[in-house]
Amino acid sequence: MWRRLLLGALLIVFASATATAAAGFREIDRVVTAFREGEILDLGRSLAEAEAGQPQTIMLIGSDERPRWSPNYEDKARSDTILLVRLDPARGATAILSLPRDLKVTVPGRGTRKLNNAYEEGGPKLALETVKNLTGLRINHVINVDFDGFQRGVNALDCVYVDIDRRYFNDNSGLEDYATINVPQGYQRMCGKDSLDYVRYRHDDNDLVRAGRQQEYLRQVKQQVSVGDLISDRRRLIEIFGRYSSSDARSRSEVVRLAKLAVASAGRPVQEVHFKGELGATYVTASSAAIRELTREFLGVKATKGPRGEAPEERQPRRTRKPRRRRETPVPLEDTSAEGRMQGTVARRRGARIPVYYPASRVPRSLFAGQPRVYDLKAPGGRTYSSYRMVLKAREVGQYYGLQGTAWKDAPILSGPVEERRRRGRTFEVFKDGDRVRLVAWRTDEAVYWISNTLLQSLSERQMLAIAESTRRL
Repeated sequence: MWRRLLLGALLIVFASATATAAAGFREIDRVVTAFREGEILDLGRSLAEAEAGQPQTIMLIGSDERPRWSPNYEDKARSDTILLVRLDPARGATAILSLPRDLKVTVPGRGTRKLNNAYEEGGPKLALETVKNLTGLRINHVINVDFDGFQRGVNALDCVYVDIDRRYFNDNSGLEDYATINVPQGYQRMCGKDSLDYVRYRHDDNDLVRAGRQQEYLRQVKQQVSVGDLISDRRRLIEIFGRYSSSDARSRSEVVRLAKLAVASAGRPVQEVHFKGELGATYVTASSAAIRELTREFLGVKATKGPRGEAPEERQPRRTRKPRRRRETPVPLEDTSAEGRMQGTVARRRGARIPVYYPASRVPRSLFAGQPRVYDLKAPGGRTYSSYRMVLKAREVGQYYGLQGTAWKDAPILSGPVEERRRRGRTFEVFKDGDRVRLVAWRTDEAVYWISNTLLQSLSERQMLAIAESTRRL
């Protein structure tokens, strides 16, 4: 699933690379040639024909195939990501549905398996048949991208800026089966390797959390990369796309139809359809009724309301003493002024060159996750901005929220629709995805600050605003 985000971005890359089709067929022919240079997927009659101008559903596969020179090379690859994208400009949005790799499915001719086993045992064709049987959807195209293509695609876009919720670290020095990962927390520029490490990290969370992380990565990529940016570097992107991907598309007419839809959809918002399943010891399971509801939302290009998913709470040790009753308040929060002030003091001592704010309230049963990171944020043009990040861990598995401060007051993450809230003499900017709040920001003369929601965006708008309102300047 690590590839879902940028696979979506690569689709936009492909569309933008063909955006000059109206002026002639040269660009289309370049894309067709690029497809033919890669492996052509022979999927027989498994794909549905789409009339010109009609919506299309594309199945994007991110396989964990490594280059042959890699020490981790294996003959058999698995589908690390299966993502369905619905291009329907008439609906005003692009729908994205991620299918968990550990989803319990019936693989045609093989029996009960995990979804990623379908690709391992029968390649893209068996994976396609499995997804069709599961969802009942008509799928028009399949695109498969490998690890190397993902990294090169990000680098071709001159990297991207991503808000990293916490530190992602795994030291597997000397072990060939896993990669060493070290991605620090905080808003930062992410190139190919770090992006790959971030979106496919899987050491202490679960499929639902990884899906939320990848969806958030894709959203931030799409926010930053415009059609004009992609067109300006289209030849390099087309070359990368052709070399490191495989697809069923092989004719000019197929590419033209897909290109028109993709270009028309490039400026539309992305609507996330969130998979609702139960996490078990071995499988992710979902009822037939739940799958039908997901399919209806997907075909209707309708975002799922509420959080991106529900992560289970971490098991807490049993307490012998009677738990203390919480005082009922409109927005239940815990006082953290002493700990927050300590975090602010550490940030200042570590060299923060902007005024330091800290949260005096937090979500119940959440804790500060280590000490704050203080760093210089590299921006385009070689400029650097003093920045810091405080991280709090919520009680659910893999859920972190936090406070970011930076002197870069026009960072890309702060672009887009915003609502303003006036609280106690301060103005807060509220950034939303559908009915969910992803950021609450405020500005000073010296810097900008924001509270980031969890990856599943499980904190409510009232909680986010209350935490932001509680912040104090050291």
